[in-house]
Amino acid sequence: MPPKRGRNGETSSSEPQSQPHSRNSSTASNPYSAHAPTTPSGLRRVHVPSERPSSPEETMHPQPTRNGGDGDDDGPEASSSAPPHDLEFATDGTQPGPDRASVHSNDENAPPQHQGGIIEVDLETDVRTRLLNHKNWDAASGCGREDCNHGSLYGSINTDTFGGRYPGNAGDQADVTHALLGDAVADGVLGVGNGKKSTTSYLAERHGIKHKRMMYLAYYIPIFNWLPQYKWRYLQGDFVAALTMASFYIPMALSYASNLAHVPPVHGLYSFAINPLIYGILGSCPLMVVGPEAPGSLLTGEVVRENIKKGASGDEDGRRNAEIAGIVTCLAGAFILAAGIFRLGFLDNILSRPFLRGFISAIGVVIFIDQLIPEMGLAKLAADQVSHGSCLDKIIFLIRNVGNANGMTCALSFSAFGIIMFFREFKKRLQPRYPPVAYIPDRFVVVVLSAILVWRFRLDERGVGILGNVNSSGAIFSVHFPFETSHLKYASDAINTALIIALLGFFESSVAGKSLGSGDRNKDGVHMPLSANRELIALGTANITGGLFMALPAFGGYGRSKVNASTGGLTPMSSIILSIITILCTCFLLPFFYYLPKGVLCAMVSVVAYSLVEEAPHDIKFFWRIRGWSELILMGVIFVVTIFWDLKRGIGVGIGLSILRLIRHSSRPRIQILGRVPGTTDRFANAELDPESVEFVEGCLIVKIPEPLTFANTGSLKTRLKRLEDHGTNAAHPALPRVRHEEHNKNVIFDVHGVTSLDGAGAQVLCEIVESYRKRDVKVFFCRVPHEKSNVWGLFESTGIVEMCGGRRHFVNSVEAALRMTELERLTEEFGSEGESSGFAARVT
Repeated sequence: MPPKRGRNGETSSSEPQSQPHSRNSSTASNPYSAHAPTTPSGLRRVHVPSERPSSPEETMHPQPTRNGGDGDDDGPEASSSAPPHDLEFATDGTQPGPDRASVHSNDENAPPQHQGGIIEVDLETDVRTRLLNHKNWDAASGCGREDCNHGSLYGSINTDTFGGRYPGNAGDQADVTHALLGDAVADGVLGVGNGKKSTTSYLAERHGIKHKRMMYLAYYIPIFNWLPQYKWRYLQGDFVAALTMASFYIPMALSYASNLAHVPPVHGLYSFAINPLIYGILGSCPLMVVGPEAPGSLLTGEVVRENIKKGASGDEDGRRNAEIAGIVTCLAGAFILAAGIFRLGFLDNILSRPFLRGFISAIGVVIFIDQLIPEMGLAKLAADQVSHGSCLDKIIFLIRNVGNANGMTCALSFSAFGIIMFFREFKKRLQPRYPPVAYIPDRFVVVVLSAILVWRFRLDERGVGILGNVNSSGAIFSVHFPFETSHLKYASDAINTALIIALLGFFESSVAGKSLGSGDRNKDGVHMPLSANRELIALGTANITGGLFMALPAFGGYGRSKVNASTGGLTPMSSIILSIITILCTCFLLPFFYYLPKGVLCAMVSVVAYSLVEEAPHDIKFFWRIRGWSELILMGVIFVVTIFWDLKRGIGVGIGLSILRLIRHSSRPRIQILGRVPGTTDRFANAELDPESVEFVEGCLIVKIPEPLTFANTGSLKTRLKRLEDHGTNAAHPALPRVRHEEHNKNVIFDVHGVTSLDGAGAQVLCEIVESYRKRDVKVFFCRVPHEKSNVWGLFESTGIVEMCGGRRHFVNSVEAALRMTELERLTEEFGSEGESSGFAARVT
């Protein structure tokens, strides 16, 4: 190609300069990459660049554009003088092309514009061939064959066109039925017709997808998704993984129930018998395994102990304590299910990492101290003194009564703890080189051997506490409705704790689900789309069902799920097999649990407590290194309150502080004052970062708003704008007198490229700001406003902001164009002639 002329007349090479931005790096070697489409919907389009004039004044485009800009309200003369738009050809004819991107500090890597002639870029063959040859492109539909067109479930796929909204829906608005009920209910259940369809239905019909109701069913009940993908060769890995998890976690479930939740041990088994089965049917993460966890069990035990303390129940009343635990589980499940129905899956982002680390570390310490009492054989003595005391009270109790510990119980308990910790480190070091070491059932062997020792030498007669009768609450798997009238008093006490259990359980499940993913498409196994809302529904349904059997709260655990993955689990079938194994153990092996020593079970829980604490030093070191003092203070406050006060108050303080930090963060507008990069006319940067590296434009205040404006962050917008006017920065204290001359604020330019959404309260504040400027005879300009069909532009017009600013001519495509409009306004005032102004405007625009 011959050399081309730049905007200022310089001769440059036809090859584009290398761009550091990731969107452009892949096209640097292609001389036509500036016109390569970046979205699938543009694959069949080729651009026809127009000849661009080299005059800076003639490059400004005031016509209505996708960002709402329109610099031309001066009549047909100005309109006729405007340069032609770039054109792009599509399959359905010629249409106006996209406006040239505003060159700004965050747009400096925009692709260069080619001039002269028609450059055709035909990517259809290559892209289409690559898509058609892509393996398992929609494995979630239940097919893994390379030659399958998925017609058995959805029908054949037409790959000639891609995406797009349903044309019958204007803008972002849908009909009332779809807006209220959603696509799945309106299309899949009600089958709304008569031209009222969603974009989903429109795309399904356009691409020949059949059985739309089955599509929705497979999405919301994932077993219909993964079961068609299941292969017999997966069964061996799933069975081995389930057997390994059963050997590890069935004893743990007994420990959680008896030592943390203070209910008969069999109710811990119910959590592994029921919840994994339901999650295997409804869950969207193939490798995640749900079950009881130490924090949830401990919090359930807090509710049980409070009722024992008030006299509503007794230590030996296993049935009543199990009913209270069932109420807590049902309430936690109801909270989780309601959150899923109302699509509150985003709530997992509310609880910050410092809050969780501080609270979980405190829980680990509380559990570890709690377990030391039965491990030393002091349970009966502690029941009369500190059974309901704080963690600090129990530490003092242990120090005072260390001489009263039972020697045989201490030997069994601490030996079991040492053996489990040894194998834990042994596996951690050797598993990367020798994966089969993960199959060593060390905890199962420790439990079995300790039970045999107690039975063979009758150590229970020498003061060693044993599990005894596991099922002390009636018939196995008996169903009990937890919300009987006589039990409502327990429900009122359990609501707060159940909500906390639901929050912690969902967050832990969310972390595990995000870490494990929806299945690796490059490996064996089933693949499903992961959804936080469907996870809420699956976990809520599982816990409500478990609560009917008086089971402990059960959620997804990252450690347990990693064991599942590392020992051969590939699909949700491993969870279903785990449930079947647990049901068989509950029905036929309960008598063999009689001689299990409580101290050994407590030692297993102590190992879990250690794992909850061991990650805290890493997080403390990290936040210390980055000087995250607020995070360290939050962790410390939660830890201290939980240890020295109690769990509920620790959680309350932590959640309150986290919400305050969130509100403070979201309510501060992040506006910036911009300066021009020296030597350029179209590049602008944040002047507060390095004031010496930019130059201020005389008579202009350039403000960038890089985020949506809502009621939450517009409250202090006026105050912060006033600081920019007076001081040129938001970092100055408001006590400082004005240091920026008032004449530099005669023109205010708002770069609102980041304002992708605007609510009524934000629009009202913005309208008041513009009105205030106009009363002070300050000219206001907006650049890079969203598309005129967007909600933002609609509010700009309906609130009168467009009219107050001076019409559409004050809404342009770039900061550079806005600066030229300020110059035009100045010249208009100087000449004082509307005719000359209109002629000049036509020539400039």
